[in-house]
Amino acid sequence: MSRRNTNFMYILLALVLCLTQLPSTMFAASATNSTNNSTTPIDAVLVLDASNSMKSSDPQQLGSEAMKLFIDMLPSQGDRVGVVSYTDRIEREKALTAIQSADDKTQLKSFIDGLTRGAYTDISVGMKEAVTILQDNAQQGHEPMIVLFADGNNQLNSNSGRSNSQADADLNTAVEQAKKDGYPVYTIGLNADGKLNQEALKKIADDTGGKSFVTTSAEELPEILSEIFADHQEVNVVPVDSITGNGQFQDVKIHIPNANVKEANISIMSSEAVEVKLVDPSGNAVAVPSDKVSMSTSKSYSLVKLLSPQQGDWTLQVKGVDQDKIDINLVFNYNLELALDPIPTKAYSKGDKIDIVSYLTSGGQKLTDNSQASSMKAVLNVKDMDTGTTSQVPLTTDGSEFKGTFEVPDNHVYQLVARAEEQSFYRETAPVTIDAKGGVSGSGEKAGLGLVTWIIIAVVALLILAGLWFLLGFLKKRNRGFVGQMVIEIRDENTGERSYPQYKKLTTFRGKFNLHQLVQLAPELKETENIIFTPSSNDRIMIRNNGDNVIEKSARAIDASKGFELKSGDRITISLRQVDKTILLEYLT
Repeated sequence: MSRRNTNFMYILLALVLCLTQLPSTMFAASATNSTNNSTTPIDAVLVLDASNSMKSSDPQQLGSEAMKLFIDMLPSQGDRVGVVSYTDRIEREKALTAIQSADDKTQLKSFIDGLTRGAYTDISVGMKEAVTILQDNAQQGHEPMIVLFADGNNQLNSNSGRSNSQADADLNTAVEQAKKDGYPVYTIGLNADGKLNQEALKKIADDTGGKSFVTTSAEELPEILSEIFADHQEVNVVPVDSITGNGQFQDVKIHIPNANVKEANISIMSSEAVEVKLVDPSGNAVAVPSDKVSMSTSKSYSLVKLLSPQQGDWTLQVKGVDQDKIDINLVFNYNLELALDPIPTKAYSKGDKIDIVSYLTSGGQKLTDNSQASSMKAVLNVKDMDTGTTSQVPLTTDGSEFKGTFEVPDNHVYQLVARAEEQSFYRETAPVTIDAKGGVSGSGEKAGLGLVTWIIIAVVALLILAGLWFLLGFLKKRNRGFVGQMVIEIRDENTGERSYPQYKKLTTFRGKFNLHQLVQLAPELKETENIIFTPSSNDRIMIRNNGDNVIEKSARAIDASKGFELKSGDRITISLRQVDKTILLEYLT
């Protein structure tokens, strides 16, 4: 049996074992029912329309400024950001890059500053690439998202043969895939010339569970980006102040409500550069920057980030150019979660009363600072899954917990979510389902028997499908063909000379072939036999590196030892170690 089939059997066995353990564990796993949005990192792909038409719809290059501000507002470590710049093709892109230091943010912003414009526009190109980046590289445990900066209009090259209907169809496909995979798209419409296609951008956002915004000036960016940021971090935007520069330092109060604030992002929007100073609640001057304060600037904003700030009233001193309008906003990042005590496992029916107890946690431990909970308001949001109607049950706090009673209104299925909120942030628990149709919530006997039956049916069906999968795979693998062609160039690293492109059709190969067969190189380049190609699904091709050659895509080394999938338009380079030559490949279908 091949390694691939063996691995599949291991996965199948693990799945069967997990399913057989599910009756006793699936409801226990929801006992704490706390979301982790306060610490959950994000995988964000920032997508920018880089066409020449943006010179009129975005003359101030707000798209680039917004992308950089978004990066600066992220926590100091943990998130990943990718960038896609498109016209009617991908102009430049950067794979998801882990942010572990200020240097990582600087490199991302420098990449954005280096983006150039092109002649035409096709939104589907940028959206499709963003979805593909998340499909290929999003990490489990990270929240994926796409932020699209555009004017919503297409301008296709008449010589390309591509129609508006084709572009619209491709965009719909990309949006549907984003919706299916759970990638919310936040659209920011850039509308300096009044020609924004707001309806198109709003539909993309609505269809994927994101939000749509419109801006014509830099002053609006902090609020927009803060709302996007807040939507993922479960925090609220806190407007601080607007001042007019007078050439002197002016005091602005920044209130840190409690010791659970992990970061405080103070965004300062101004058309001219500003100077800032900080004074902590004890009256001591704090250096900017320092180990507790970072500051980043661009042509339209400054962002001051307080790390684990002291509780109390800070003083931000801002010096701006005379008569320059300066807007200041504040967004907190809290290291807090909301947990819900387990719902008792019993049969429920109309009229039953269920005690609800919820509380804040930090680092997995129940919060001991009662002042935090006492300043919050809490409710239990109830959704009737049979009728779709919603209602709320008020929860009271004793300083450490939020308590209330849910009385089952009818013999229906209900979804319960506790929510606690104050001015600067909110938290929600994961949904808990109560079955009051004569069944049992939790792992009780009546619900458990039905669950076991369904598990047995699912496992048997899975085994049958697996057997069919192996059989079909065995019959098709040997005779599976290829599609498309490969464009090949060879660069001599000693002289820099580059060969003319060669176009090699792949339809003559069956099953697999190696790079040496494809390019028919001389015997001294025999190491290319270690590069193997096999067909993959959806007209893609799999490359496997059985040697020690370095393979790069978008200037980043890829691990192809177990296979790496190439789609149409992908370009890679293969460095040959035994000779100073590099092979450049582009796969086209």
